[in-house]
Amino acid sequence: MESLPFVAELIISALLVSGGFFSLVGALGLSRLPDFYARLHGPTKATTLGVGSVVIASMMYFTLKTGEVAIAEVLVTLFLFLTAPVSANILAKAAMHQQVKCMKDTRGQPWSQ
Repeated sequence: MESLPFVAELIISALLVSGGFFSLVGALGLSRLPDFYARLHGPTKATTLGVGSVVIASMMYFTLKTGEVAIAEVLVTLFLFLTAPVSANILAKAAMHQQVKCMKDTRGQPWSQ
Protein backbone atom coordinates (compact mmCIF):
# COMPACT_ATOMS: atom_id res chain seq x y z
CA MET A 1 0.00 0.00 0.00
CA GLU A 2 1.41 3.35 -1.05
CA SER A 3 1.84 6.03 1.59
CA LEU A 4 0.96 9.69 1.26
CA PRO A 5 3.60 12.38 0.68
CA PHE A 6 5.08 13.80 3.86
CA VAL A 7 3.67 17.30 3.26
CA ALA A 8 0.16 15.90 2.76
CA GLU A 9 0.44 13.89 5.98
CA LEU A 10 1.61 17.01 7.80
CA ILE A 11 -1.32 19.10 6.51
CA ILE A 12 -3.87 16.38 7.31
CA SER A 13 -2.40 15.95 10.80
CA ALA A 14 -2.50 19.70 11.42
CA LEU A 15 -6.14 19.84 10.31
CA LEU A 16 -7.05 16.92 12.59
CA VAL A 17 -5.28 18.39 15.62
CA SER A 18 -6.72 21.88 15.09
CA GLY A 19 -10.17 20.37 14.47
CA GLY A 20 -9.99 18.46 17.72
CA PHE A 21 -8.83 21.57 19.57
CA PHE A 22 -11.64 23.77 18.22
CA SER A 23 -14.23 21.07 18.91
CA LEU A 24 -13.00 20.83 22.50
CA VAL A 25 -13.10 24.61 22.93
CA GLY A 26 -16.63 24.71 21.52
CA ALA A 27 -17.80 21.94 23.84
CA LEU A 28 -16.24 23.67 26.85
CA GLY A 29 -17.89 26.94 25.81
CA LEU A 30 -21.24 25.22 25.56
CA SER A 31 -20.94 23.81 29.05
CA ARG A 32 -19.20 26.69 30.86
CA LEU A 33 -20.57 29.97 29.46
CA PRO A 34 -23.13 31.71 31.67
CA ASP A 35 -26.29 32.28 29.59
CA PHE A 36 -28.07 31.06 26.48
CA TYR A 37 -26.80 33.76 24.14
CA ALA A 38 -23.19 33.24 25.16
CA ARG A 39 -23.61 29.47 24.86
CA LEU A 40 -24.67 29.85 21.24
CA HIS A 41 -21.13 30.87 20.33
CA GLY A 42 -19.58 27.57 21.41
CA PRO A 43 -21.29 25.20 18.98
CA THR A 44 -21.82 27.69 16.17
CA LYS A 45 -18.35 29.17 15.96
CA ALA A 46 -15.64 26.94 17.37
CA THR A 47 -17.27 23.56 16.94
CA THR A 48 -18.26 24.32 13.35
CA LEU A 49 -14.66 25.19 12.57
CA GLY A 50 -13.44 22.08 14.38
CA VAL A 51 -15.76 19.65 12.64
CA GLY A 52 -15.12 21.41 9.34
CA SER A 53 -11.38 20.92 9.77
CA VAL A 54 -11.83 17.22 10.48
CA VAL A 55 -14.08 16.75 7.44
CA ILE A 56 -11.64 18.66 5.21
CA ALA A 57 -8.80 16.45 6.50
CA SER A 58 -10.90 13.38 5.67
CA MET A 59 -11.62 14.77 2.22
CA MET A 60 -7.92 15.38 1.56
CA TYR A 61 -6.93 11.93 2.80
CA PHE A 62 -9.41 9.99 0.69
CA THR A 63 -8.86 12.17 -2.37
CA LEU A 64 -5.10 11.59 -2.21
CA LYS A 65 -5.49 7.90 -1.38
CA THR A 66 -7.99 7.00 -4.12
CA GLY A 67 -7.24 9.68 -6.70
CA GLU A 68 -10.93 10.63 -6.91
CA VAL A 69 -12.58 13.69 -5.42
CA ALA A 70 -14.49 12.76 -2.26
CA ILE A 71 -17.86 14.26 -3.18
CA ALA A 72 -19.58 13.12 0.02
CA GLU A 73 -17.13 15.04 2.21
CA VAL A 74 -17.44 18.12 0.00
CA LEU A 75 -21.23 18.05 0.39
CA VAL A 76 -21.03 17.47 4.16
CA THR A 77 -18.65 20.43 4.54
CA LEU A 78 -20.85 22.67 2.41
CA PHE A 79 -23.97 21.64 4.34
CA LEU A 80 -22.23 22.21 7.68
CA PHE A 81 -20.97 25.69 6.84
CA LEU A 82 -24.34 26.74 5.41
CA THR A 83 -26.63 25.42 8.14
CA ALA A 84 -24.72 26.23 11.34
CA PRO A 85 -25.02 30.05 11.10
CA VAL A 86 -28.65 29.85 9.96
CA SER A 87 -29.67 27.60 12.84
CA ALA A 88 -27.83 29.81 15.35
CA ASN A 89 -29.65 32.86 14.02
CA ILE A 90 -33.03 31.11 14.29
CA LEU A 91 -32.26 29.97 17.85
CA ALA A 92 -31.21 33.48 18.88
CA LYS A 93 -34.36 35.03 17.38
CA ALA A 94 -36.56 32.46 19.09
CA ALA A 95 -34.86 33.17 22.42
CA MET A 96 -35.37 36.91 21.91
CA HIS A 97 -39.08 36.39 21.22
CA GLN A 98 -39.35 34.23 24.34
CA GLN A 99 -37.45 36.94 26.27
CA VAL A 100 -34.83 34.56 27.58
CA LYS A 101 -32.88 36.34 30.32
CA CYS A 102 -29.27 37.43 29.86
CA MET A 103 -26.53 37.87 32.39
CA LYS A 104 -26.85 40.97 34.56
CA ASP A 105 -23.93 42.84 32.95
CA THR A 106 -24.82 42.08 29.31
CA ARG A 107 -24.84 45.20 27.17
CA GLY A 108 -27.16 45.83 24.22
CA GLN A 109 -30.57 44.24 24.63
CA PRO A 110 -32.48 45.34 21.52
CA TRP A 111 -35.68 43.52 22.46
CA SER A 112 -36.19 45.63 25.60
CA GLN A 113 -36.35 48.99 23.77
